[in-house]
Order: sequence, then C-alpha cells, then structure tokens
Amino acid sequence: MARYTGPSTKIARKFGEPIFGADKDFEKRNYPPGQHGLSGKRKKQKDYGIQLKEKQKVKYMYGVLERQFRNTYDKATRMAGQKGENLIFLLESRLDNVVYRLGIAPSRAAARQLVSHHHITLNGNVCSIPSAQVKPGDYVAVREKDKSMEVILNSVANASKYAWLEFDAKALCGKFLNMPTREEIPENINEQLIVDLYSK
Repeated sequence: MARYTGPSTKIARKFGEPIFGADKDFEKRNYPPGQHGLSGKRKKQKDYGIQLKEKQKVKYMYGVLERQFRNTYDKATRMAGQKGENLIFLLESRLDNVVYRLGIAPSRAAARQLVSHHHITLNGNVCSIPSAQVKPGDYVAVREKDKSMEVILNSVANASKYAWLEFDAKALCGKFLNMPTREEIPENINEQLIVDLYSK
C-alpha cells in the first residue's frame, strides 16, 4: 500500500478529530464520513478495534507506513523506559516532524516534501531522508539558496513555539534542544493502546 494522498479531511472525520491540524472543512462536518455518518448508527467497537484505530490515527498523523511504524515500535521496545512514550519520542525526533514543529513547513506532509526535495540541512549538510533521527544538540535549517521560498516564509510567520526547540526566524535555523516530555506533546494520542495492540 502506497502513502495516502487523498482528502485529509475525510481521514480526520474518520477519527473524529482534526489530526492534520486546523481544518475548516472538518469544523463544518465533524462526524464520520459515509452514508450513516451523521445518524451515528455504528456498531460498538471491541478492544481490538479501538487499539487498531489509535495505531492507524498515529500513522496518518506522522505520515508513516505500516512497516516503518512497526520498525519504530520495535526500536522503542529496545530502549529504556516506557514503550509507548519511547515510540512517540522517536516519531517526534524524525527530521520531517522537527521541520514541521519549527514552523518551516505548514504541515508534516509539506515538511516531508521539503526534506525529500533537498531544501533542508541537518548540522550543515543537506539531508533528504525524512525519517532521519534528530538528536539533542542537532541543528536543522533551510538551505541557503531556498530561504526565499514563499511557502517557507508564510509558514514561519504563523509558526507555534515549542519548549524543546529553539528557532531563529531570520536565519531560518533551529536547534533541537532536548527530547520533549510526554506532557509537552500537544497531540491527542493514547500510546498505551498501541502497546496493547502490539503485545497481543
């Protein structure tokens, strides 16, 4: 299965929350898609269905496919600490996600495209691998000749700030200060459901 490129609002409606960020269309129709979405006549989900839905939500949120997500989870299980939190920290430290968090791109999909099209540098070197892991102390910046791109300038102007990142809007360069705490990550994720799913 290839990466999903269809309407993002349809996926957000499926999960009942705007997982791709602010969405005017979702606000108008915040019920599940399909013929019976508005009526609410849906079967009660079992534990497995709830766990699977949470995993699928996080996959769509971070733009990761199944094999990559499973490999990330396996890596999280080998780390010290709680598996679920480790999984979220690994997803948060992906290069495309850091580019999005810094405000260089308006969405994770746009951040992924900027990285894969060689517009982003990691510690001074061009890096075109969206899944590259950014470590505390690493610098992420826009390549010098791409700093006038309209999409980047517009995104930076509306960027949110996060405690674990430091960003210089003039130089379009940011520093990954440290791994965020679980409480600092704003997304609505119940990672324990994913751990329970993979533990079966």
